[in-house]
Amino acid sequence: MSREIDVDIQPAYPVSWRAALFNTLMRGTTKPLSALLVRHGLGISCVSRVVELSQRLPLPVPGHVTIDKVDGEPCGSEWVRAGDDLDESKVVLYFHGGAYFFCSPATHRPITWRLSAVARRPVFALDYRQGPIHSLPESLADALDAYQGLLDRGFAPQDVIVAGDSAGGHLTLATLLALRDRGMPLPGAAICLSPWADLSDVRRRANRWADPMLSAGRVDWLARRWTAGLDCHDPLVSPVYGDYTGLPPMMVVTGSTEVLRDEDRRVALQARRAGVKVTYEEWRRMPHVFAMLADVVPEAQMVFRHIGRFLDAVAASVASEPSGATAVGSAVAGPAVAGSAVAGASVPEGPGSTAAA
Repeated sequence: MSREIDVDIQPAYPVSWRAALFNTLMRGTTKPLSALLVRHGLGISCVSRVVELSQRLPLPVPGHVTIDKVDGEPCGSEWVRAGDDLDESKVVLYFHGGAYFFCSPATHRPITWRLSAVARRPVFALDYRQGPIHSLPESLADALDAYQGLLDRGFAPQDVIVAGDSAGGHLTLATLLALRDRGMPLPGAAICLSPWADLSDVRRRANRWADPMLSAGRVDWLARRWTAGLDCHDPLVSPVYGDYTGLPPMMVVTGSTEVLRDEDRRVALQARRAGVKVTYEEWRRMPHVFAMLADVVPEAQMVFRHIGRFLDAVAASVASEPSGATAVGSAVAGPAVAGSAVAGASVPEGPGSTAAA
């Protein structure tokens, strides 16, 4: 793996049988079910309710992980700590995915506890307001309030990492843009796992049949529903249209067969054109937010090592700058990562377009 932050990476690995099995299972269950249910308000309300009820069941986490609920609610915001030796002066602010109408911090613990481990700091997983009752601006308001709340607790902006997956990745990007536009201090870095970045009226055509999990038509339908009454080309609604000038280093992870892949590439390109250092990773034949499968899929476990190296590189680059300005730095030593990378290159136009590291 390149020792730079500003890189394109396409990890080289034989696709595991577990990943192949999950792709097959999702293609036969998740994708057709979402195509059936996500086409009417009643359907998304039913899905949201079923997931909410399931979240009340105990979810296993390793013994060294502690979960501290905020306000004692069964499905509310929570602090996640993977161990007792974390740097409590630093924090990850995490926004869960779920297409803005289902899931919660509880459903995303397979991601949040591992983020706590690789970032070596606690994770604050926010239970923000979602549809169909609430709107995108309300979700963003909750995210901004949570960030300000962390600053009020004494966390320095540079010691905050903002991260999220899917809809939470959208919220991560919108939060960064809103903070910058309001003149607020920015976090030290951002991590977006399969971010849903384009809610405009552009129909998705890439990977319509290849994606094993998401139906492009249902993603388009949800985008129209959540942007009703809003300007769908507003960067806070569709961050793919944003100006990323002045934002902190960013990591964008996506799968090569995702229907969201092209908009994730465009986010990386937009950010780079604005001078932002971006680690863009495209994982071959991995499904949407495959990091959620880390309990069983080897590739999903690998991605957290990549996240750890990105964060180490960001920390090293800051330490190497006397003024504290963000610059490209070196990752800490670790096992070699199979794949390819080109420092400072444009985002690849297709798999295999990067040069060997």
